[in-house]
Amino acid sequence: MGIRNLCLLGHGGEGKTSLVESMLFVTGGTDRLGKVTDGNTVSDYDPEEIRRKISIAATPLPVEFGGHKLNVIDAPGYFDFAGEVLEGLRVADTGVIVTSAKSGVGVGAEKAWKFCKDKPKMVYVSKVDEENANFSGTYNALRDQFGVSVCPVVIPGSSGDKVNTLINIVTGKAYAVSGGKVSEVPVPADMADTVREHLATLSENVAETDEALMDKFFAEEPFTPEELRKGIRAGMLTGSVTPVFCGCATNGLGTELLLQGICDYAPAPGETGDEQTDDGKPVKQDPAGPPVLFVFKTLIDQYGKFSFFKVVSGSVTSDMTLTNSRSGASEKLAHLFVVKGKKNTEVKELKCGDIGAVSKLTDTKTGDTLHPAGAQIALKGINFPEPCYALAFAPKTKGGEEKIATGLSRMSEEDLTFTVRNDAETKQFVVTGQGDIHLDVLCQRLKGRYGVEVETEGARVAYREKIRKKVTGIEGKHKKQSGGHGQFGRVIMEFEPGDTEDLVFEEKIFGGSVPKNFHPAVEKGLRDSIPHGVLAGYPVVFLKATLVDGSYHDVDSSEMAFKLAARLAYKAGLPLGNPVLLEPVGSLKVFIPDSYMGDIIGDLNKRRGRVMGMNPDADGGQIVEAEVPIAEMNTYAIDLRSMTQGRGSFSLKFERYEETPANVQQKIIEETKRIEEDEE
Repeated sequence: MGIRNLCLLGHGGEGKTSLVESMLFVTGGTDRLGKVTDGNTVSDYDPEEIRRKISIAATPLPVEFGGHKLNVIDAPGYFDFAGEVLEGLRVADTGVIVTSAKSGVGVGAEKAWKFCKDKPKMVYVSKVDEENANFSGTYNALRDQFGVSVCPVVIPGSSGDKVNTLINIVTGKAYAVSGGKVSEVPVPADMADTVREHLATLSENVAETDEALMDKFFAEEPFTPEELRKGIRAGMLTGSVTPVFCGCATNGLGTELLLQGICDYAPAPGETGDEQTDDGKPVKQDPAGPPVLFVFKTLIDQYGKFSFFKVVSGSVTSDMTLTNSRSGASEKLAHLFVVKGKKNTEVKELKCGDIGAVSKLTDTKTGDTLHPAGAQIALKGINFPEPCYALAFAPKTKGGEEKIATGLSRMSEEDLTFTVRNDAETKQFVVTGQGDIHLDVLCQRLKGRYGVEVETEGARVAYREKIRKKVTGIEGKHKKQSGGHGQFGRVIMEFEPGDTEDLVFEEKIFGGSVPKNFHPAVEKGLRDSIPHGVLAGYPVVFLKATLVDGSYHDVDSSEMAFKLAARLAYKAGLPLGNPVLLEPVGSLKVFIPDSYMGDIIGDLNKRRGRVMGMNPDADGGQIVEAEVPIAEMNTYAIDLRSMTQGRGSFSLKFERYEETPANVQQKIIEETKRIEEDEE
């Protein structure tokens, strides 16, 4: 049985899940045709997927057709779940880009094409039978945008709104659907010229795959169906042919034609070349080789932990023991499964190129390689997108902090596209993910799986404070008499801007007015004070403090008294030193198509950003480089997506602290005071 591994890609709502549901139904893999709107499809079974009516996870689904096993991975279309797309593509040999005849070629198709730039790909145009569908317009847009490699294989049998016939350009046969059954019919007479035009386009692409076919093409001899099949298959491997199919998943029209096309044209595992290790060495996908697995996805449910893998070399059997290349741990593959949605079927063996799952691995994560002991093979991992949208999570009821931390820790084994940090400065539990939908899904899963309800708020910015001028003669005196020994300590301090971020403490005492044994206590009092600035309570940096004078009492002076005296001097002196807030500034790179340049630069100016330059991107777009206050970037992930219809992306890294403009500083101080009052 031949194997084909493919990943369905495209924007949300274009029909990927409905297509794979149709594939399962027409091949007998399911006994009913589920619908996304009804929440009963095989691939969207997670409670959040059912509630939202979108795919959230990449779901592998085995489909058997024509003596082949097709491992179809239904990937999410919403950009917040791009990590799942990358997991599916990592083990797929072919990308199937799904776009709708109603909506045409949108940003989802553009991104899918970029994802598949180094992979064989085909296009499926969905919903051709629906009102206002326009296959011709969609096909022409595909060809205009992605080039002449795009060529038709299956087209609608009419140009009207009600399409119920499809024509296979390769075989010249037509098919219609009636009463849920697809049968062969004559090619409509009014489509003869259209079929000839598309056959000429396909033949021209196929001719470029072989010199003998090129000679035949120039001699104007027609290609046989077998020559066309051979040429399409060869062209997919080189990227010179991207076949276009179409159909309607709800009635099954076109589904078998796509399945046959996948069997005929899509490469088998190993035909696209060797796998690569982390250091660039080739690993042959050899059925007779040693058993090597790549773990591309982890799932944790009520039954435990499932690790999804592709057999890259050899074959694996249950009870086999392999070594994890990352940790060196031995892992026993006690139970192997083929997974179809939430249904697990245990198997004894999985062969080279196949996809399966194993339960209860103790020390294996997504991206790990398992191999025989001593082999030392670490396959190239998955480059997940950097998290870019942050919110602070807090439990609605007291005592839920530990549940949130535990739940997110478990979920981070499944989802490597979010990060968690407990910010001691802002006293917030900050979760950074791919967007607002992504973080909302995490909140809902915390509630559903771990029983903790979460409130969210914006992640606060960690500001700093510093003084800008030198102040002298600042007294701090602590005196207390309450019977018995009293407390006495008096210091005279100078405060000035320092050269290093950390506190610099010096002493210039003459005549022993403050004995040396109390100097460390003065420094300790200052170090205890600098985490709390005098403007808005943020840590003070770049401060130099000099002890110049003071006095002590033989009996009543103590280390504690001088610590408190130093604190009083700090509180008295810093407000006189022209204090200012410092805000973190980040180095920003925005990746956009040329057409959005003006909007992006205008928006960065509104965010108090400084554009440093523009450079061409390898993908044909532009990279805008800027420095921008991080406080202005809280919602940038969502705003950029809106401004560019999802085509833009960015990276932001902390660069340094800079003085905050006076008008902005006052707003920050007022907001900080408001937050403190609310917390009290």
